[in-house]
Amino acid sequence: MNKQVTFEQRLTERNDARAAELRRRFAAAGVVVVNLMSSPGAGKTTLLSATLAALSPEPAGVVIGDLATDNDAQRLRTVTPWVRQITTGTLCHLEAAMVEEAIADWELSQLRYLFIENVGNLVCPANFDLGERARVVLFAVTEGEDKPEKYPPILYRADLVLLAKSDLLHPLAFDEQRFVVAVRRVNPRVPILTLSARTGEGLGSWLDWLRTLHPTGRPGSSDRVQAS
Repeated sequence: MNKQVTFEQRLTERNDARAAELRRRFAAAGVVVVNLMSSPGAGKTTLLSATLAALSPEPAGVVIGDLATDNDAQRLRTVTPWVRQITTGTLCHLEAAMVEEAIADWELSQLRYLFIENVGNLVCPANFDLGERARVVLFAVTEGEDKPEKYPPILYRADLVLLAKSDLLHPLAFDEQRFVVAVRRVNPRVPILTLSARTGEGLGSWLDWLRTLHPTGRPGSSDRVQAS
C-alpha cells in the first residue's frame, strides 16, 4: 500500500475517533451541532449572524475556521458571546481535535446550538467528521447553477443544501431549477432550502429545520440526521 494512502487513512481514523468522542459529549450536553461548509465568500458568516439573531434568546455558539484573521469572529461576537476562532494557517479544513481544543473550557449544557463555520473550501472539509449532528452545505446564487456538480464529495453526506443570496436570483438570471437538478444528480434525497440572509426570505424555513434537530424537536439526537 502506498505510504501516502496509509498516512491519510491513519489521519482519518484518528480524526474519526476524536469526532465520535465529541459527538458523545455534545449529545450528553443536549447541544445540536451543525457543520456549515461552503466556498469562500458564499455567505456563511452573514447567514450565521442572521441565524443567531433570529434564534435569540435561545443560546447558540460558533466555532469559526479561517486560514488567517479573526474578522468573522469579531462580527459574530456582536450577536453572541459564545465565539471561538480557529486559525489554521495553511490547513484547508477543520479537524475534530481543533474543535475539541477550541471548546475545551465551555460548559456545553448552556448552549442549545453550536455552529461550526468550516474553512471556506468545498474539497477538504468533506472528509473530516467534526462530531456534528448535521452537515449543511451552502451555495450562493453568485456561484452559478452548476457548482454542486463540480464538487460532488461535499454533497455525498450532506443533510441539507442551502441556496443563499436569493435576492440576486432575478438580477443574475439564475436558473434555480437547473441548480436543483445539479444537486439531485449528486445527492437525490438531500433537502434544499433557498434563502437570503439580507432580506430574511426563507430564514423561517431554515430555523424550522434547525429546530427539528434538537432533542426537544426530534428524538435520537446523538445520531446524525439522515437526508430525506
